[in-house]
Amino acid sequence: MRPMKQAVYSSRTADKFVVRLPDGMRERIAEVARNHHRSMNSEIIARLEQSLLQEGALDDDLSMRLDSPELSLHERELLQRFRQLAHRQQNALIALIAQDTELNKEDD
Repeated sequence: MRPMKQAVYSSRTADKFVVRLPDGMRERIAEVARNHHRSMNSEIIARLEQSLLQEGALDDDLSMRLDSPELSLHERELLQRFRQLAHRQQNALIALIAQDTELNKEDD
């Protein structure tokens, strides 16, 4: 799976949609989200994005391309190595970076 650019939005401004889940699905989503070190909302969004990208229903603009002129050679190498990681490793790395970012915000 290719990493997605993280959407910049506030929970106040984000579109909201109520979903009715079959019995037991909420608990399964919660468990998978914990294993991937993310919230249930983030897990659901990531899976929807992945599914829609695979079907071609979303533009490829959501993911950073290796041939993007915006990336330096070093950034391209990092992105390529990131994509070679297992999905679980990618999620763990993203969680660590997000945690570090939050800690830095608190320090400022």
